[in-house]
Amino acid sequence: MTETQAAALPVYAKHDLGAVWQADRTAFRLWAPTASAVTLHRYAAGSDDEPGAADLGRTAMAKDRHGTWLAVLDGNLAGQYYQYELTFPDGSATVTADPYAKAAGINGQRSMVIDLAAAAPPDWDNDRRPALAPHAQAIWETHVSDFSADPHSGVPKAWRGKFLAFTLEDTTLDGDGVHPTCLNYLKSLGVTHVQLQPIFEFATVDQRTGGYNWGYDPLNYNVPEGAYSTDPWHGEVRVRECRAMIAALHRAGLGVVMDVVYNHTYTADNWMERTVPGYWLRRWPDGSLTNGSGCGCDLASERTMVRRYLVDSCVYWAREYHVDGFRFDLMALHDVDTMNAIRAALDALPGGEQILLYGEPWQGGATRMPRRAVSANKQALDKLHPRIGIFCDNTRDAIKGSVFDGAAPGYVNGRPDCGYALLHALSAWRDGAGGFCPQNPRQVVQYVSAHDNFTLWDKLKCTAGRTKKYVVPDEDLLAQNRMAAGIYLTCQGLPFLLSGEEFARTRNGDSNPYRGPAKLNALDWTRAARLSDLVAYYRGLLAIRRAYPELSGQGGAEPCILSLPGWLIGFVPERPGESRPGRLAVYYNPEQTCQVVALPAGSWQTLSDGTTAAAQPFGPVRRDTITLAPVSVTILRAVAGEK
Repeated sequence: MTETQAAALPVYAKHDLGAVWQADRTAFRLWAPTASAVTLHRYAAGSDDEPGAADLGRTAMAKDRHGTWLAVLDGNLAGQYYQYELTFPDGSATVTADPYAKAAGINGQRSMVIDLAAAAPPDWDNDRRPALAPHAQAIWETHVSDFSADPHSGVPKAWRGKFLAFTLEDTTLDGDGVHPTCLNYLKSLGVTHVQLQPIFEFATVDQRTGGYNWGYDPLNYNVPEGAYSTDPWHGEVRVRECRAMIAALHRAGLGVVMDVVYNHTYTADNWMERTVPGYWLRRWPDGSLTNGSGCGCDLASERTMVRRYLVDSCVYWAREYHVDGFRFDLMALHDVDTMNAIRAALDALPGGEQILLYGEPWQGGATRMPRRAVSANKQALDKLHPRIGIFCDNTRDAIKGSVFDGAAPGYVNGRPDCGYALLHALSAWRDGAGGFCPQNPRQVVQYVSAHDNFTLWDKLKCTAGRTKKYVVPDEDLLAQNRMAAGIYLTCQGLPFLLSGEEFARTRNGDSNPYRGPAKLNALDWTRAARLSDLVAYYRGLLAIRRAYPELSGQGGAEPCILSLPGWLIGFVPERPGESRPGRLAVYYNPEQTCQVVALPAGSWQTLSDGTTAAAQPFGPVRRDTITLAPVSVTILRAVAGEK
């Protein structure tokens, strides 16, 4: 289908696609403008393998307005499953699940009619997004299975790796009552948001027998993943349990960010393409599929009904699941207009302006957008809404070295000249030195590790050439780990960390275990207890960031750089609206030896000495000079009353 042909298709503007349930009837509406006939098939179960499976009949759908087909059936159909059979003018035919489905049966092959109100956990109507101060926000990324799969997590076996594991408030290591795990652990860490790797239904885990995958193989975008529920056979269960997870995180004061993969589908033979062949995916002029996602099936976000689908899907998750943010996988495969439309639609919701929106400003290969479309990459930050952010690989690689070369060092582990880049990272690259121009600090997600590539700890091990024993907590590498955290948590922007980074998480050097095994990916809660000093350091850094808004760049002030010798970096974060020097001084020492540096005028006390960090000062009052520990971040606070 050419761009001209795609543009000529009718556009359906209402928001009632899919199965719209009412107690006395259900309306099924499908956008399929190129079909010549559509038949609705209904079933008593999500597969023919289940007890009580029965065919409930077929209904010819009527061609309706703007390219849609409609069937309205009387009675309470909640819990029934369905598919569509489409016939096309050339005589071809296909059977498909509903691209607009809100629930599904086992493995997502049949869609399900759902009464969303009946699929709510207790007190769902009173669930509210937590109010989280922008300057204090910090994101912790995890995977539903990784979070609780460890048999030492204190989570009952039936709930390990499930949505419901997040609802347990007091789990401890092997139930010892001393070392917190899972949600109990998160409540005191100091992060504000939990980013969940894909929780919509993906294709490659058989929900009947189990398995493991990160979930970047989308199947049903508006349906929670059945493998994370205690009962994948009945579609309402996963909906209720997913909501229960979100409500529990909200009660703990934590926001929930969804990792969304709208850039591609698992296969080119997907529900969308089955309903409107040739429309949903990008193609080269010769008709072959583009492969900017690395999966050979890029969604054409610039097309009107694709864009509408993405917008409606985000709004649906925000409205019906109370999601607090969206992280876009390979966001550069989307066009700027689509991303801005999503931002505008979320902003229109009650409290929607507080919903986070950010993504990866790159793609995995070449794609093809019409000339009018602009890729949502780093270079387009000035065209994106100022509350759409991007992951900053510039900061990431300057701190610890390239993610594509395990041996390549960065500022904390052998290449102090990378400090040149960090001078720009301090103000979230707003000086344009990185080749992109953020409109404000919060457009820049500052981080050193995410689910992709090596964990921070494994990267430090690789660079040091110590790949025999990843689990060994080398003291010098722990210092590098602390320093890496100290840098991005004192840079302006929105901080982000991979779950377990704060206890030297290792995957034994595997940089891409997206298919498992689950044990390799699972958070090791025994290691969290063993490396509690490192956890405490992260907790202290996060507390400092909460207590001192100037670190986030709130108000847009620039850090005042101090004149220091060699590769040392020092700065005073300016305080918005104040002309006098700030109340904090921050120093980075990447050297293997102690370094003596001059202090700004006045008296100072320590918040971080590179080993210990706290929001309240500790240690002696210092004037004139200070000795910086090797490989460390030192944070000082001016003594109250002094200028």
